[in-house]
Amino acid sequence: MVRIAPSILSADFAALGEEVDRVRPQTDWLHVDVMDGHFVPNLTIGPPVVAALRRHTDAYLDCHLMMTNPGDHLKAFATAGANSCTVHVEIGGTGELIRAVRDLGLHVGLAVNPETPIAECEPWLAQVDLLLVMSVHPGFGGQHFLREAVPKIVRTAEIARRDGLDLSIEVDGGIDVDTAAVVAGAGADTLVAGSAIFGAAEPLTAAAAIRRAAESALAAHG
Repeated sequence: MVRIAPSILSADFAALGEEVDRVRPQTDWLHVDVMDGHFVPNLTIGPPVVAALRRHTDAYLDCHLMMTNPGDHLKAFATAGANSCTVHVEIGGTGELIRAVRDLGLHVGLAVNPETPIAECEPWLAQVDLLLVMSVHPGFGGQHFLREAVPKIVRTAEIARRDGLDLSIEVDGGIDVDTAAVVAGAGADTLVAGSAIFGAAEPLTAAAAIRRAAESALAAHG
């Protein structure tokens, strides 16, 4: 199964509810990029926007916390209606953060930046629900896909099979029809796409095309 997770970072925030509704038939998760202006240079949104989304949609809210101190804000995201929170392995304190997210009743994600080896995540994979492989440097939408993410996806899928893990592999950055096939063929099951969906003339059609490309690649790889 392939999940499509449109990233609201690329949506029109002046009409966010309408943007979400336009892609809902092809939306499995909504990806919510939270940036603190410190861990990454950009500054985006927080729990109030998550709460507004929750009032508007029943979609699974997949919150990617690009933050230096996510532990200080986890309860606020849970209260706002998040379904999952993903933290970065690069900030440290990973075990404590995993426990904190789990204790709030949320699904737990761990993210890894392009320059970080997958070995940094391996000790934690049995404790999380998803690994988010960044295929761009986090902080801004619309970047080009970095091919060095593909071996990370392959390696994570190998570890999950070897250890019998129920682990989703999510990929974020530069995902479009072409790269969707690449990452799905490598073993990813959850695809985050922002500008390729919300920047398209017909966002729903674009999301459907990304899904078809990924599902075709999965079928081809058995």
